[in-house]
Amino acid sequence: MTFGLQFMNNSNVVTLDSEYARLCVLCSGRFSPTQESGLGSVTTFPSVITSTEPPLIFVRPDTVNAVAGLCLAAVYGSPGAWTGFYIRAYDVNTAQPNGRYFAAAFMASPVAQFGMRLWDGATKLLFDSGTPSAVFTRAFQNWNYVKTTFSSPTYFNYYSVDFDFPANEYMMINNFSMLMVGGSAAGRMVYSWWDFPAGKLWTVTSATSNPYAFYLPALFAKMNS
Repeated sequence: MTFGLQFMNNSNVVTLDSEYARLCVLCSGRFSPTQESGLGSVTTFPSVITSTEPPLIFVRPDTVNAVAGLCLAAVYGSPGAWTGFYIRAYDVNTAQPNGRYFAAAFMASPVAQFGMRLWDGATKLLFDSGTPSAVFTRAFQNWNYVKTTFSSPTYFNYYSVDFDFPANEYMMINNFSMLMVGGSAAGRMVYSWWDFPAGKLWTVTSATSNPYAFYLPALFAKMNS
């Protein structure tokens, strides 16, 4: 930055800069079953999110004495007009989709009645003192391969990591909503299990071929007040 405004914290880490947006929480709330006999959940944002790219959706299923399985996530809307998201339970044997969420993007929302706002040179709003920020807390990529099952014509691979499920940490679901490369044109589906009783985070993949390699990171973040 050659000119503008910049803040650094006590560790000399830049926390605010007039050229780069930080990850801001644009809305938050709860998701719950709305369809598919309690398996599917559609959540509408309280206001349209105007980012060009889909907002990043972070979820934290309610703690239950069971496995909370999440899959098939999708963000609804179009560039400049994102309206909500969909998420689904893994199956009837996992907990229904109940929990908390927040939607975030590298932009701010003009919500403060007083305080400070900061724009970049192209008049994009980078900071609003009424918009909470989000910070990434951890990423799991060192998955432990556990087993494979087969139900014709599909292979299911199971991977896990130990996790204590902090109440204030949410997992990003955008990357878990996309097909992964597999050994066939169909690709691999990806599912997430929150095994609260066992203290394990699982990923399950399904495909008609059986690639074992799995490096998709599970990204976690929390909201700053």
